[in-house]
Amino acid sequence: MIEIIKVNTRGQGLYEFTTELQHLVSRSGLSEGLCSLLIQHTSASMTIQENADPSAQYDLERWLNRLVVEGDPLYTHTLEGADDMPAHIKAALTSTTLSIPVIDGRLALGTWQGVFCWEHRHAKQQRRIVCHLGG
Repeated sequence: MIEIIKVNTRGQGLYEFTTELQHLVSRSGLSEGLCSLLIQHTSASMTIQENADPSAQYDLERWLNRLVVEGDPLYTHTLEGADDMPAHIKAALTSTTLSIPVIDGRLALGTWQGVFCWEHRHAKQQRRIVCHLGG
């Protein structure tokens, strides 16, 4: 089964879509298998991360922004704005694909884990994530 999940973002940050993903798994009737995800963008990524304390997400975002700064004079890809090349670098350093086992019809995530779309651009976007469920 293949489905598209659309995540609407409001600028840089982590946007959890674990609940929507679990609904897809439940609707599929898959008892055991694998959930494979691909984000169809080069300036956003995905991560499995802490979903209980938002300060963990905030700290991750701030750390990555320190690592990959906007306005670096070495960037030549600047046509789409100061955040574009840094967004591509951030996506290259993080994950554009994820695989999550499905056990007993549920995503095999840990207690405090959530699945997030990581938006690296400042403007709001609609991100497309391809979800393949097989088993």
